[in-house]
Amino acid sequence: MTVKRPEPGELEPIERASRDELQALQLERLRWSLGHVYENVPQYRQAFDAKGVHPDDLKSLADLARFPFTTKADLREHYPYGLFAVPKERIARIHASSGTTGKPTVVGYTLKDIDVWADLVARSIRAAGGRPGDMVHVAYGYGLFTGGLGAHYGAERAGCTVIPMSGGQSEKQVQLITDLRPDIIMVTPSYMQVLIEEFRRAGIDPRATSLKVGIFGAEPWTEAMRREIETNAGIDAVDIYGLSEVMGPGVASECVESKDGPVIWEDHFYPEIIDPLTGEVLPDGSEGELVFTTLTKEALPVVRYRTRDLTRLLPPTSRSMRRMGKIVGRSDDMLIIRGVNLFPTQIEEIVLNHGSLSGQYQLVVTREGNLDAVEVRCEVLPEHASADRAALAQAIGQRIKALIGLSMAVDVGVPDSLERTLVGKARRVIDKRPRG
Repeated sequence: MTVKRPEPGELEPIERASRDELQALQLERLRWSLGHVYENVPQYRQAFDAKGVHPDDLKSLADLARFPFTTKADLREHYPYGLFAVPKERIARIHASSGTTGKPTVVGYTLKDIDVWADLVARSIRAAGGRPGDMVHVAYGYGLFTGGLGAHYGAERAGCTVIPMSGGQSEKQVQLITDLRPDIIMVTPSYMQVLIEEFRRAGIDPRATSLKVGIFGAEPWTEAMRREIETNAGIDAVDIYGLSEVMGPGVASECVESKDGPVIWEDHFYPEIIDPLTGEVLPDGSEGELVFTTLTKEALPVVRYRTRDLTRLLPPTSRSMRRMGKIVGRSDDMLIIRGVNLFPTQIEEIVLNHGSLSGQYQLVVTREGNLDAVEVRCEVLPEHASADRAALAQAIGQRIKALIGLSMAVDVGVPDSLERTLVGKARRVIDKRPRG
């Protein structure tokens, strides 16, 4: 789809600042943030002292590499409030991760943090093409998950009208989109696929709705999924990135006129790419683990937070700030199958590039003797229900072998045979290997 480039007056000055201006602001804010945690968070003071560094040692942005990393394990170790940098009476809101393994990570926000968050999500919506007066259908989950409320406050700050639908109730989602005629939907890409199916089930062409833009995040997705959603829904699909430990949605977001990777809002978050094994900082363009240091967060600032997301830093295009490439996987959920590194997104590309298959898939990991095995489960589209599913499975298996180098069993099911995600992120990997 063709989208006009925004007029200069529609951008904030920082979005078109020079690199020198941006880096000067980053250095000023980084010095404040390091001093903030050193003075107010005992655990950070201990970690800095153990590493032999002090906030005053930061003379340039490159000096940040001397400071210690923060991990999700640190947040869980000091659960729930140990890493907060302001007194609890200044905390205006609490969010938390889903906590699927161990304790959740609890994050807090001051009123200023919430204000900045709303500004950045509003900036993200404008980058996606949203303008005051647009109606935004928010189908991210509300509650402790940051998606729903983060999108909600940002859409209101952008001057939009919000439909706070939350996740689930697919039939009602379709009814409200049909009746209320929103311009923008904010939701996980996997649930957008479910909604497209629900429109068709209701006898409605998904391409005929009022929706013009989808702002999709909370899980990695591929260019193949973008093409599928844009084709099937007749919308522009843009990527928004965030994580609760750093802020929530709106840490980075794609520009609809270029759709070439989320722009990191570098005036509030300083990014690095590191080698996930050695911790060495890698040059821009190199693939590695994304690390963030917050520059303006008051309640829960983080220093060199290891996101575990594997991506690259790319040069600026539509804005003055660097972009991040598509996330190719995570350093902590990468599957190693018979010595080969495997990410679910690799399978997603293959499944989505086959015209007879829906975008739904699962990887079932088992152990056969001393070897790990993966079964790929996918399904045919309703219009291909009569296809030879055994032949399709064989073709997909051959494609996986050729592109990834692994032999995998492939099961192609009938339409709608795979479980759909109704709230939150799709469950792509089912690991049945014995523990211990």
